[in-house]
Amino acid sequence: MTSPQTSRPTSRQGSPTDSQNPPQPTSIPVLRRILVYGGWLAIGIAVIGAALGGIFVGGIGVVSALIGTAMAVVFMGITAGSILLANHFAGRESAIGAFFGIVMGGWLLKFVVFLVLMFLLRDQPWISPIVLFLSIVAGVIGSLVVDAVVVMKSRMSYVSDVTLPSAPTDA
Repeated sequence: MTSPQTSRPTSRQGSPTDSQNPPQPTSIPVLRRILVYGGWLAIGIAVIGAALGGIFVGGIGVVSALIGTAMAVVFMGITAGSILLANHFAGRESAIGAFFGIVMGGWLLKFVVFLVLMFLLRDQPWISPIVLFLSIVAGVIGSLVVDAVVVMKSRMSYVSDVTLPSAPTDA
């Protein structure tokens, strides 16, 4: 479709589409919603995990639950954040490698950070391994549920970010 002032094609948002300024991908609001709901999930896991850890293990359980929850939040944030960052390169055919490089780099970063943290925390006397493990597992499973729920309720079409050519008009 063309705007009345110019003959350049426009996207659904009404902004000109050119190779320097592609339209914002429709996944950005979904990823932001995942981050918000993930934050609420983390607060819930931290409160419940700290309460249960405190009841069953004492102060060490509280600390372990909070560290496990923080780890789960960081890992979830790295995933969504890397995709949001990579979306700045979306739509440019010459930057497809950058998009996938950023996303894969985020996943690799998560893996390395997890291994480093597990190595550093494995024999600490102020950590309860069971509470830490359960908090991380609750965060991982909870973030998967958040991802699935947000994506299912996003009401996005199967084919998004596509501008169809306009139909010829009969004058």
